[in-house]
Amino acid sequence: MLSEEELALLEAVRESGSLSRAAAKLSKAPSTVSHTARQLETRFDALLFDRRGYRMQLTPAGLLLAEEAGRLMQDVSRLTQRVRQVASGWEDRLWIVTDEILEFETLIPVIRDFDALESGVKLRLTNEVLGGTWEALRDGRADLIVGATNEPPAIPSLSWFEFGVMEWVFAVSPRHPLAKVKGALDRAEISRHRSVVVADSSRLSSGRAYGILGGQAALAVPSMRAKILAQREGLGVGWLPRQRIASFLKSGELMEKSTTDPREPNVLYVAWRSGHEARALEWWLEQLRQPQLSKRLIEGIDNRN
Repeated sequence: MLSEEELALLEAVRESGSLSRAAAKLSKAPSTVSHTARQLETRFDALLFDRRGYRMQLTPAGLLLAEEAGRLMQDVSRLTQRVRQVASGWEDRLWIVTDEILEFETLIPVIRDFDALESGVKLRLTNEVLGGTWEALRDGRADLIVGATNEPPAIPSLSWFEFGVMEWVFAVSPRHPLAKVKGALDRAEISRHRSVVVADSSRLSSGRAYGILGGQAALAVPSMRAKILAQREGLGVGWLPRQRIASFLKSGELMEKSTTDPREPNVLYVAWRSGHEARALEWWLEQLRQPQLSKRLIEGIDNRN
C-alpha cells in the first residue's frame, strides 16, 4: 500500500512532467522528492519514472501503480467511512421492499428527506406482490416491508403495525360490454369476460391472484399501474384500489360496477425484524407512522393535488 505522500508524488509527476515542478507543487525540496521516487522504485524493484528527455514521465509500470494505488486509497477511504458510520449507529445498508400495490414515485420525497441526513446508508428499494412481500422479510431479502397485505404470518422476531386500509372497486372501461349491464354483476356474468391480474411474486408458494373466477380468462400484467391502464383501455375487468383510481372514476375513464360478491378492504402493514433496529430503520419507521404519508402512499400519484 502506498502512503498518501507517495501517491501524491506519482500524481504530481504525471501532471507536471518534471521532478522540480512536482516538488514545488508538493511544497517539498527536490532532493526529498527525488529520494522518495528512488525509494518507490527500490520497493517495487521496477522503473517507475522515465527520466529521459525533457519531460519526466511515469513509465507504464508507474502509471499502473498510480491508478491502482489511487483506487485502493479510495476503497480504504470508503471503508473507513462505512466503519465510522456503523459505529455511530447507522446501518451500512437498508433494504426496503414495498408491495407493488404502492407506487415508487410516492416515496421519492421521503428518500430526499433521508438523503438530507447524509447518513451514508445505502438504500435499496425493490417491490414484491402479495405473499412475495412477506416472503422477502422472512427470507432476509428485506429489512423493512411496506404495504404488505393479509394477516402477518409466523416470522421469528416479527414486528409490525397497520399502515392503512385499501378499498377496492370493481371497475370497467365505459367501452367494455359489462359497462352496459344493469344492476349488480354476478359471478357468472363476470366470468365470461377476461380479468386483468397482477400475479403473486412468492417464490416458494404457488401464489395467488385476486379476482379470477373458475374458468375465467386472465391477462397477467407486471404492476398495479399496468392493471389500471389495461382496464381503462377495456382490455379486461377486475378489482382496483379506490383511492388510486379516484381521478379516473371522476373523469369517466373507468366505471364502478356493483357486484353480488363485494371484495373486503385490505389492511396494509409495515413490518420488520425486531431486535436490530439501527438509526436508518428507526427513521423510516417514524416517517411511515405519519398518517399524511400513509394517505399519500395509498392514494398514489394520480390523485395528488
